[in-house]
Amino acid sequence: MLSPQSAEVVKATAGVVAENAVTITSRFYPRMFAAHPELLDVFNRADQALGEQPQALAASVVAYAVHLIDPDAPSFDPVLERIAHKHVSLGITAPQYTIVGHHLMQAIGEVLGDAVTPEVAMAWDEVYWLFALQLVAKEAALYTEKGVDPEHPWRQMTITERRDEVQDEIVTFVLTPVDGEPVPAHRAGQYVSVNAHLADGSTQPRQYTVSSGPRPDTLQITVRRVRATADAPAGVVSTHLLDSCPVGTVLEVSVPCGDVVLDDGDAPLVLVSAGVGITPMAAILDDLAERRPARPVILAHADRSAATHALYETTTATASALDQATTHLWYEEVAQDADDRGAHAGLMDLSDLDVPTDAHVFMCGPLPFMRDARRTLIGKGVSPANIRYEVFGPDLWAQNPENAEATAA
Repeated sequence: MLSPQSAEVVKATAGVVAENAVTITSRFYPRMFAAHPELLDVFNRADQALGEQPQALAASVVAYAVHLIDPDAPSFDPVLERIAHKHVSLGITAPQYTIVGHHLMQAIGEVLGDAVTPEVAMAWDEVYWLFALQLVAKEAALYTEKGVDPEHPWRQMTITERRDEVQDEIVTFVLTPVDGEPVPAHRAGQYVSVNAHLADGSTQPRQYTVSSGPRPDTLQITVRRVRATADAPAGVVSTHLLDSCPVGTVLEVSVPCGDVVLDDGDAPLVLVSAGVGITPMAAILDDLAERRPARPVILAHADRSAATHALYETTTATASALDQATTHLWYEEVAQDADDRGAHAGLMDLSDLDVPTDAHVFMCGPLPFMRDARRTLIGKGVSPANIRYEVFGPDLWAQNPENAEATAA
């Protein structure tokens, strides 16, 4: 709990800190990397270049501060849980929080100048350390639960199979542990980090969903090539994996992590995805076919076309093994050879779907897509508490579809 003195200071200064939060974190990262260049191999450089990582940190710290001073603020526990899982998949250690805290406070002083009195600095330092210590405790518990030494988070795995899902765009990799020991059990919906060793001698971690149910001897991920756009460079890790990692390549892989996972209940499921967001849905379907084939499932997927629809054969075969599964597809481009799939032309529209009000929903795809789907499902009577989502990339506080809608209102 924040001390009474600091709480008053944070209440008085939260607005100005929030207004300058992205500027503060944008100053913080270059400062920290200049002092600790080794951390460049821990943080996603693409997110740094696009400004997404500074936004994620800024949004999280400010939201945490609001949570401390506003009794009516939504619970921050789900955000802490999600960040802790991300950090464990990257091998983040407790001493790194000291480095972050030092450079973050320096950046606050640099941006806000004379407004940062000793009292203000002390109050926001207290906010940061409450935030950091809660994360350290959660991460320590996760490391212990998963049997992982945070100083040695990576396990070597060999690519034993490659399957083109979409030619030159999306590839499924089957990985087998080099040490011959069993693969850690994962829950459907979780991801692993791949710590890629790049041609320039650097390393970069990226998270990829485990795209199948649990297997005792192998782990499966499905990777989409991130192509360059006018606003963003090509994905260095996805390009490396697709172009430079044939069968036989050894990769460094983390333990499975993630909090958006399939529950063990009997409530109907609605799986809503777009593009490569199909990967957690493939894992959920696979797990259901193995353990709970009688659970009712609606799979709703949107894609550009049949040719770009990854894991179609896999999910179709798995869904056919379930007792009560229905599939609904939307393609922006419906060609003649896709007619037998029964795909609707255009963007996804869930308004005509018969969705049980007690359904549990999993969503994965672009934020606007998930926001629209969430709004439609709530309009059909589905409880917001039963709608879970996964975001690929930094999980900005505003990227929670519920908060994004509130912000836009």
